[in-house]
Amino acid sequence: MYNTGVEKAIIRMSSLEDLPAAASVLLEESRQEPVLLFEGPMGAGKTTLIKELCRQMGVKENVSSPTFALVNEYETDAGKLIYHFDFYRINEEREALAIGALEYFDSGRTCLIEWPSLIPNLLPEHYLLVRLEPAAEGEERTMTINRI
Repeated sequence: MYNTGVEKAIIRMSSLEDLPAAASVLLEESRQEPVLLFEGPMGAGKTTLIKELCRQMGVKENVSSPTFALVNEYETDAGKLIYHFDFYRINEEREALAIGALEYFDSGRTCLIEWPSLIPNLLPEHYLLVRLEPAAEGEERTMTINRI
């Protein structure tokens, strides 16, 4: 489905204690690319990682998955806007179009997109693809970052 792009990093997290360091690496990788796509099975930790990213970017408000609203907007303490999408519950890409997804993606602002595989025809040409894979048991996760 996705172009494989250039693999930038593979990060193994053995527990939630490793999350801040992993998010820091991801923030560094995303400095030149405002659109980040998060793929992984249900329960892989996509929203948890996004919460940590937002915390490190200076978001003070509660960060939660916009599963029913499709998009949440957060503001950093520096006044920067961040858009958080969750397309898990959409049935058709036109639902994403109806909320102005393309305008958000083209805004130059940080866009954090969960379940992007449900809107393949709407994705921008360039983005970071973040894949989260949980181990069979326990809290261990592998995060792979590709620049597309």
